[in-house]
Amino acid sequence: MNIPSSGRISRLVGLLCVLTAGSSAAEDALPPADDLLKTARFVATLQHQDLQGHIRKDDLKFPVGLYLRGQDIQLSYSEPTTKKAVRFHMRLSQKHYDLFELVNEKTVRFPESKLSQAVGGTDLSYEDLAMRFLYWPNGVVAGSEKIKGQDCWVVRLANPTNEGRYAQVQVWVHKKSQALLQIVGYNGAGRSLKRFTVTDVMKVGDAYTLRRMRVDTVDPAGNRVVGITYLEFDKPKAVGLKPGGLR
Repeated sequence: MNIPSSGRISRLVGLLCVLTAGSSAAEDALPPADDLLKTARFVATLQHQDLQGHIRKDDLKFPVGLYLRGQDIQLSYSEPTTKKAVRFHMRLSQKHYDLFELVNEKTVRFPESKLSQAVGGTDLSYEDLAMRFLYWPNGVVAGSEKIKGQDCWVVRLANPTNEGRYAQVQVWVHKKSQALLQIVGYNGAGRSLKRFTVTDVMKVGDAYTLRRMRVDTVDPAGNRVVGITYLEFDKPKAVGLKPGGLR
């Protein structure tokens, strides 16, 4: 039997320590923010299926739809008082996005002043419905937290422009499925303005997406909820759909 020399044993022990440390570091390494957000964005879901549902606040309820058309995510809803169909879309490209609306059958750039306007008198604004903040660049993974017992990555995003209401947004992404679970939008002073909480999810194709989301308008001075709206999508009739909670 060949017995390793003490020098060889030292080298083997040293190598084992390096490999173990490397493995531990790999497990503890934070994933890239953009990788996490890819499956949280609507585009991952809409590769497989259009989504149709409704927006409701108190006794008010009206239909909403999301559709992927090439590099455009189209959004539509029926204006609750006039019943007029309102359509706008987000045009995607590598690390860039633009928001447009359809006016008299012509596509025009979405005005900045309109981004924060309420959709149909609800707590959802146009930028909320498009979730354009999920496409802000240079996000940072700030660590992990539990949301209702679920392990999540926390992604922080800073507004790269002066457009819209939010100066920064924090996103909680489920570690296992990478489904979006919660978003909080903040003002420049770091106070909450809007809170989006996913209360139910469904699996469409290979990606999880929201089935029901509660949207709270928050008074930044008192940090209290002053308005509640729900965004709910119907179950698409697609093979492999698995509605329900996360495990």
